[in-house]
Amino acid sequence: MNRRDFLALAAGASTTAGLPLLGCHEDTAIPIIDTHIHLFDTTRPQGVPWPTKNDGVLYQPALPNRYRQIAVPLGITGAIVIEASPLSKDNQWVLDIAARDKIIVGTVGNLEPGKPEFRRQLERFQRNPLFRGIRYGNLWDRDLARQLSNPTFVSDLKFLAQAGLVLDTANPNPALLAAIVRLTDQVPELRVVIDHLPQMTIPESVAARKVYAAHLRELGQRPQVYVKISEVLRRVEGNIPTALSFYRARLDELFDRFGEDRLLYGSDWPNSDQWLPVGAGLKLVSDYFTAKGRTVAEKYFWQNSVAAYHWQKRNDSQPG
Repeated sequence: MNRRDFLALAAGASTTAGLPLLGCHEDTAIPIIDTHIHLFDTTRPQGVPWPTKNDGVLYQPALPNRYRQIAVPLGITGAIVIEASPLSKDNQWVLDIAARDKIIVGTVGNLEPGKPEFRRQLERFQRNPLFRGIRYGNLWDRDLARQLSNPTFVSDLKFLAQAGLVLDTANPNPALLAAIVRLTDQVPELRVVIDHLPQMTIPESVAARKVYAAHLRELGQRPQVYVKISEVLRRVEGNIPTALSFYRARLDELFDRFGEDRLLYGSDWPNSDQWLPVGAGLKLVSDYFTAKGRTVAEKYFWQNSVAAYHWQKRNDSQPG
């Protein structure tokens, strides 16, 4: 099957063809590292903080075996698990699950900088090479902007940077972008990954848009800041467009600001099921990045993730 035939098939209802998405043959396909998936088990006796029981789409176990069945036919060879729980004990639960399936190349946990136990917990978890950093932002009733005035919080993020670990930031909005500018002023050595930036609502007022643009421009000039091109799909008046033309202007803006070396692929599985199956979102970004040439596509689909997360391959199908 050539690329043209495959993309025609991928545009169909299932969007989950059984060949690697990014090449005509397996030996020439670009391997994909998915930098954003979530794991949880709704059958655990204590339940899960997220998703809620009334979520008819997401409330079912999301474990590596289920993910593998979706990901491998699409050419995804590895994934990084992003926290889906504020509970400290769930950091170890995710690491234990990840240890048993080599498709997982890293985890980003949930710890609270500024808390007395932070450094002790971080030292414990970072002994595991799968543990690649923590997530903090507009999530679990936490506020990065407010915490940046706390010297202990900032000191703990310096400790995170010294450990060679990364900070993922959750649920972007203009205030969070402003906070990331402040953060990277205060801790310039910290690698920061901005999750789901394509999904962020752009301010409507002219003044607010100018401020947003200035912050985005500033972050684009900071080489330690990476952006996940994840949660690209949007729901518009009850419909979810799948044509690249609908999303191109937003993708162009982020590509122009951050360049080919600092953009990462992330599916946001299984949260992505609220929009469309993983294959639909993957086809969209594949069309966009492969049009820029193989070198750019390889950076987006796996090379930049190594620079951002410093993950290590766990099986021969993974690049690096």
